Amino acid sequence: MELDGRVVVITGGTRGVGAGIARSFLAAGAEVVVCARRPPHEPVTEGGREAAYLPLDLRDQAAVHAFFDLVAHRYGHLDCLVNNAGGTPYRLLGEGEAQRHARVVELNLLAPMTASLAAYGLLRRAHGSVVMIGSVSGTRPSPGTAAYGAAKAGLEHLARSMAVEWAPEVRVNSLLLGMVRTELAHLHYGDDAGIAAVGATVPLGRLAEPADVGAAAVFLASDRAGYVSGAGLLVHGGGERPAFLEAATVNKEA
Repeated sequence: MELDGRVVVITGGTRGVGAGIARSFLAAGAEVVVCARRPPHEPVTEGGREAAYLPLDLRDQAAVHAFFDLVAHRYGHLDCLVNNAGGTPYRLLGEGEAQRHARVVELNLLAPMTASLAAYGLLRRAHGSVVMIGSVSGTRPSPGTAAYGAAKAGLEHLARSMAVEWAPEVRVNSLLLGMVRTELAHLHYGDDAGIAAVGATVPLGRLAEPADVGAAAVFLASDRAGYVSGAGLLVHGGGERPAFLEAATVNKEA
């Protein structure tokens, strides 16, 4: 299999996008370790194989270093780190406390940096790679999630700088995600009809599935991307349909 024998750590890999990424790596033959503060509601499995779960609070730097020491002890090496943990509630910047916004930045920017630094020695010995899970919110204005968008913009910049500093031993790339349908999608987009309506605004006609993100992450971790580093790969279905296309459709119907 494509990643047979490789060891992959996925932060925030117990549900949603992270679990989809984990399943894709399992399908590709990798040994997968998922970490989060709380265990998954059900094991993360694919094709009869199961990801190992280890608890980790990414805000605790000592715990992060101890976690990767444990990975080294159990598996002997590490081939890929997927910094997936992140997210934010909807909150206008002027209506939230500065401390709350700071925690969003901590989770989405500082925690991936901490994890990457703790894993660096293992990744360097294995000539491995890091995959940052970013967002299109870091490429454009992000009203309601401004701190999150700023953190994701910083994350992509961090990845590009790491790609230069850590070459040639470690490759570093980013996935810039658009809207993804997960078990929590209804909290953002409503019922199935609402999700379909939002999906219709995407040129490919639907929201991404976690497996779409997983396939892209597996590619970046694989030997097929052996000369890809410092890249930001958009996984957003073409983005949003341009307004002129909507206008053209309305005029055509008229």
